[in-house]
Amino acid sequence: MSGNTFGVLFRATTWGESHGAALGAVIDGCPPNIELTGEDIQRELDRRRPGAVPLASKRSEEDRVEILSGTLEGKTTGTPISLLIQNRDADSASYEGLRDVFRPGHGDFTYFKKYGIRDHRGGGRASGRETAARVAAGAVARKVIAREGIEVLGFTVEIGGVAIETFSAGVIQKSDLLCPDAAAAGKMRQRLDLASKEGDSLGGIVEIRVKGCPPGFGEPVFDKIDGELARALMSIGTVKGVEIGAGFRAARMKGSECNDPIIPEGFRTNHAGGILAGITTGAEMVIRAACKPVPSIRMEQDTIDIQGKPRKISVRGRHDVCVIPRIIPVCEAMVCLVLADHLLRQRALHGGRVPG
Repeated sequence: MSGNTFGVLFRATTWGESHGAALGAVIDGCPPNIELTGEDIQRELDRRRPGAVPLASKRSEEDRVEILSGTLEGKTTGTPISLLIQNRDADSASYEGLRDVFRPGHGDFTYFKKYGIRDHRGGGRASGRETAARVAAGAVARKVIAREGIEVLGFTVEIGGVAIETFSAGVIQKSDLLCPDAAAAGKMRQRLDLASKEGDSLGGIVEIRVKGCPPGFGEPVFDKIDGELARALMSIGTVKGVEIGAGFRAARMKGSECNDPIIPEGFRTNHAGGILAGITTGAEMVIRAACKPVPSIRMEQDTIDIQGKPRKISVRGRHDVCVIPRIIPVCEAMVCLVLADHLLRQRALHGGRVPG
């Protein structure tokens, strides 16, 4: 299956299925002499695991990462970094009833039409489980960009139609929903509880902010960095929309409102979200990703089997009610991969340095 590698100079290839023996990632192009240990990667993987997250999947994977190559005495060597994550708690029994039936909203139908075969055990590569490998690869990318002072932070801005009204950065890590508005988080939990009782699921919106990114990242035509970010985030199965800065609001603004005045100190406003003409401005980057509801729900739905005959389906098993907040470290990882790649591309353009 093609399309498993992301990046130009900093390249990450992920592999593995939801109910296979393991999954992992291979990173090629990582610079040498960057401090990297299993703990650096484990920290990010632990953020993605179910546990303290409300109404998350009951699948209990430790997600312990093993670095198989590419490091020596806690530093990268410049050679390919291979990461392994064993699947320890896969239970395929509950998926036997789905062997010949397509789940609405899932990739079952399209995978079958493309390949003539599909992994019914949790969806195979179409499962959210695949994102563990992305998070592992993104943790390496985060170490690369951190040396340039670049920070990436994601948080919840909306779940089930409940949106934040205030922002307090200090509240994010204290919130089990990674939400910067404590009052809104309480209402989000109520929506999640109701959806769970109804056997349904909810979608939401994640915001990612990037601080410390120098101006000049991105290519001016086909590899615009906002296009690269959109592609990276849209490659996550749950993401159905991406916007930068003012996003769709910009379509309802006048030029005099949307333009960000430039003053000696920088930009007075940031409707552009830190990107102009596909190139970073040096201002804070603001990206939002719209995540659809989890497709595997207990409510009965209409579908067909592989012979095209009508069927009724109620999906059982261990599924999240909402991908948020577990999807946040995945979104951060993809942003880190884009930034690491463009950091190396910018260095190549300027003889090894990054002008700011």
